[in-house]
Amino acid sequence: MEITFENVRDIIVETLSCDVEDIKLDTNLVEDLEADSLEIVELSMALQEKLGAGIEDEDLEKIHTVQDILDYIKGKQG
Repeated sequence: MEITFENVRDIIVETLSCDVEDIKLDTNLVEDLEADSLEIVELSMALQEKLGAGIEDEDLEKIHTVQDILDYIKGKQG
């Protein structure tokens, strides 16, 4: 499956129970969506389950925005 903004956005909306219009490329997961560390881990697991590409535990602290997620996953696929 191709990793697109829309795929990632939909997983974020589902996992963090936020509104789709709240998700932009520069949306900060912690500051804008008020996600805590457990929710970030749950998001990574959901990305792995639905897209086959999650975020390594040691890299989670480097992920701040939706763009970071896209860049990370695309970098791992490349």
